[in-house]
Amino acid sequence: MSTPTGPAPGLPVRMPRPRQSGRHRRPEPVAAPEGAPALVLAVPGTPSDAVRGLAEEVMSIARSELPGLDASIGYLEGDDAEFPTLQNVLAGTAALRTERYELAVASGREAAEPQGPVAVVVPLLAGPDNSLVGRIGQAVTDSGSEAELTDVLGPHPLLAEALHVRLSEAGLARADRARLFTVATAADGIILATVGGEEALQTAGITGMLLAARLAVPVMAAALDVEGSVAAIAAELRGSGSAQLALAPYLVGPEAPEGLLDAALKEADCGAAEPLGAYPAIGKLVLAKYTTALGIVPEPQGTPTH
Repeated sequence: MSTPTGPAPGLPVRMPRPRQSGRHRRPEPVAAPEGAPALVLAVPGTPSDAVRGLAEEVMSIARSELPGLDASIGYLEGDDAEFPTLQNVLAGTAALRTERYELAVASGREAAEPQGPVAVVVPLLAGPDNSLVGRIGQAVTDSGSEAELTDVLGPHPLLAEALHVRLSEAGLARADRARLFTVATAADGIILATVGGEEALQTAGITGMLLAARLAVPVMAAALDVEGSVAAIAAELRGSGSAQLALAPYLVGPEAPEGLLDAALKEADCGAAEPLGAYPAIGKLVLAKYTTALGIVPEPQGTPTH
């Protein structure tokens, strides 16, 4: 993604810094240059102060990983007073880029005509939900902007890690198998609860296999939005020998209609972890979707170099 004279326009570039000696020196940090497409987080569900706080924390994590990142939040069900709609955020982002270019030309400064997407839109969804993804895509179209829509965040090993942490925080899983740290209430069967239909259920199953490998207990996916699904999976796990179950929401949080998790807990009659929320992996995966859309893969921090 570079030319003989330098990196391609709009892509993150490495910032110069004094070289460190030794085989374990840190890689040079990657920064987003001026003019790179904006990252717009598409937040589903009913907006609230709690949802805004979650989204802002996710974006704070992304910005900390890529300094200089131009990032905004658009709400699928926003009202444009407190919660700007995704459609209007994208339209505003496109208008601002055009305005900056026209001002540069009017002032006589050399400026390249804007090319490529004005924004990369990342859905705040752990798994696929055709209804929500379709609505996000329609908002992108209706905005009239040249924006690129990425896939959802999962499946990914980092989501299995996040689920493990949430379970351990609730006292429902060992925090560290290697150290044999025991928890008296640790579950011996996990219900991985998701929303979004059959495709979402299959995707949750992939992450469930990764979680099962971490915990060494059976993990089965259930659909929160399908009546009887959670109860059926709970019965199946108990029938196969699991005596103490736990429900792990395979959700960031806002995408699940209010009351679904509470109803599922009554069906399963077991303890539950919190949704993934603003766990650091969520912010990192959001950024990864953005950088992948631009065709770059930043070098992981802390990787030894020689």
